[in-house]
Amino acid sequence: MKVAIVDDEEDMRQSVSQWLALSGFDTETYPTAEDALKEIGADWPGVVISDIRMPGMDGMAFLKRLMGLDSGLPVIMITGHGDVPMAVEAMRLGAMDFMEKPFSPDRMTELAKRATQARRTTLDNRALRRDLAKGEKVIGKLIGTSEPMERLREDVLDLSQADGHVLIDGETGSGKTLVAHALHATGPRAGKKFVMVSCAAFTEEALAAKLFGPVEEGGLPLVEEARGGTLCLEDVEALSQPLQARLLQFINDQGTPAETRIVAICNTHGEGKTVEDALRPDLYYRLAALKITLPPLRARGEDVLTLFNRMSEQFADEYGCDVPEVTAQEAAQLLQAPWPGNVRQLINVAERAVLQSRRGSGSIASLLMADDEDTGPAAITTEGKPLKEYVESFEKMLIDNTMRRHKGSIAAVMEELCLPRRTLNEKMAKYGLQRSDYL
Repeated sequence: MKVAIVDDEEDMRQSVSQWLALSGFDTETYPTAEDALKEIGADWPGVVISDIRMPGMDGMAFLKRLMGLDSGLPVIMITGHGDVPMAVEAMRLGAMDFMEKPFSPDRMTELAKRATQARRTTLDNRALRRDLAKGEKVIGKLIGTSEPMERLREDVLDLSQADGHVLIDGETGSGKTLVAHALHATGPRAGKKFVMVSCAAFTEEALAAKLFGPVEEGGLPLVEEARGGTLCLEDVEALSQPLQARLLQFINDQGTPAETRIVAICNTHGEGKTVEDALRPDLYYRLAALKITLPPLRARGEDVLTLFNRMSEQFADEYGCDVPEVTAQEAAQLLQAPWPGNVRQLINVAERAVLQSRRGSGSIASLLMADDEDTGPAAITTEGKPLKEYVESFEKMLIDNTMRRHKGSIAAVMEELCLPRRTLNEKMAKYGLQRSDYL
């Protein structure tokens, strides 16, 4: 925390600065308010001590400018004899306190101490709110209301608060990287660095230098860059045995709780081998102290339609065209598709659906069939579902799309879907749709 001392009298600036420096404060002095305003802005890490009577911009005008920049900035005013009413007015405008000349150095030190403590608390709370907002934004990207997704979000929020290292497993395209970001953004390390590296993208020698050093042309190795935060190792199964030994040594040297958290992402799922096969046992059990396995898209039910709608809207907005209409037959095809590429594949299909709709040709079915030719399996899941589930999923999607298009206008939705108000209300309640979400 810095203490900015603003006074046109040099002797006063220097005496206040010297006394506070002897008391352990980091001081900066300015002869005019204009000079101080060049340095002080919102979230400035310090407090201000300012004289009231100064040439040019006086202390009251200076205070108003500071409060406009950051109303949480502690400002202590220095007043001369007879300026007490002005100082009281300054406190009404937002000043923390005032000192009347001649003032006690001990009182000045005590006020500076209180002010810096208050400022530190304010800035810490702001940082916490930003971190929480960031965490909420990231966790909000884990879209879906299915039971597997509800459970996944709960797991992320629970494990984000723990100290142990985490292993994330799941099929390709299922969102493992997003979960890694969510673990960091919703936990106590959110204000620290999140450093990610793909272990499969480098040769063994290059990866060793990148992780542990020495780094060419200066800079820090990743284990140092991520210190205190999160080091995310993507494709962890690609680590060579020597690098696994060095990583294990790094983990052991940290002790418990670990200063730097390791989040390892495994991409061997469904390939006939496991991460246990690829990693030495002692490293595996350290990395898998906590484990998250992501559900495949085909197991997430109507989340498929929710995701497809969301992605279609985003791409339609990006390309400046209408969202393509999804028929009941196409909705059923989307629900029955095996999605070997999971969410990543669905995003690709949604973008192509928007592009072909803009051209006025093609269908979702043709896109799914084209994917089948590339991936092999037929476009039907192995687990069948009752017709009622497909109908309900389509109905929910249709109401959701219409509500979005009409920005929550119940009358417009009733007219387009030919539904009486009571029926529409009942169906919205059944599917958990709320008008306020569309306004």
